[in-house]
Amino acid sequence: MIYTMTLNPALDYVMHPLTLDMGYTNRSSSEELYCGGNGINISTLLNELDVVNVAMGIVAGFTGEYLINELQDAGIASNFVKLDRGYTRINVKLNGIVMTMVNGMGPKIPQKKVDELLDRMEVLQSGDTLVLTGSIPNSLPEDMYNQIMARLAGRGIQFVVDAPGQLLMESIKAHPFLIKPNNHEVGRIFKADPMPETPEDCLPYAKKLQEGGARNVIVSCGGNGSLLLDEYGTEHMVPTARVRLVNATGAGDSMVAGFLAKVTRGMDYENALIYASACGTATAASKGIAKRSTIDRVVTALYKKMGREMPASIADDIKNEKARAEAQALAAEGNDGEKQSPEVE
Repeated sequence: MIYTMTLNPALDYVMHPLTLDMGYTNRSSSEELYCGGNGINISTLLNELDVVNVAMGIVAGFTGEYLINELQDAGIASNFVKLDRGYTRINVKLNGIVMTMVNGMGPKIPQKKVDELLDRMEVLQSGDTLVLTGSIPNSLPEDMYNQIMARLAGRGIQFVVDAPGQLLMESIKAHPFLIKPNNHEVGRIFKADPMPETPEDCLPYAKKLQEGGARNVIVSCGGNGSLLLDEYGTEHMVPTARVRLVNATGAGDSMVAGFLAKVTRGMDYENALIYASACGTATAASKGIAKRSTIDRVVTALYKKMGREMPASIADDIKNEKARAEAQALAAEGNDGEKQSPEVE
């Protein structure tokens, strides 16, 4: 089982303003509301890939209830601690000529609720994977991830960490199975000058992160591709498929989800990285977290671009998913026909 942890989830309210002038009333042409937070993004894409998982974390107020209900409606199991006060934050994203974001602070979390969260994690067993991702709320200890990994240490649980800066550096001491910074995060951690831009640029820093304790290191480099330095010391580098960028939010989370979806089902690291890259690119080309149909198109395009033969397991999944979607479409048409012409036998 894969568990994802989101300590400070959010509702992402995306607006598309026609203008953005400070001090004046601006109007939006359309709006969307998404359940946000890195761990929730990962759970959402895993669910899209039919990988059973459980979303964990801390929520509060009517916004927290909305988030839980939305996950439930999507078929995602959850196990959130509910606070007695406060509200799960709302992040406002103004998607105009440039993306402008105003992120909420989130509720204050008392120690008794932290203890409750740790108690709930006793359900994890040997062979399970726990994904710790995103920043830690100000009201929680800075070493919260380390506390969680220390409590679960020695139980055969795999840890995945995708966190910024010093939080990531502290976390690798627990020897996580996987970490996934991007090239700019790596550059800031090691004070690189110039900033690394390509997988080749990031390789020396990935080696340092591995030497610090991480078993597998993925570094995403946007349109320049991605790098995996695996636990056996093998270097893997893949490009990205060419798409029109719509919204990069959640692309890195989608990479983590895609990689775990394939590795936990026995796929080799090289092809798991290619699939992960396709998932990240598919989300970057979508308004929210990518749908399966988009992922399948992007992964097909990426294998073609690389001149590589797609593994049979991925090809079969795409074929079966296409057949399922066509069957659903035919069933929907049939139902519409019955409603419109009930007299036809």
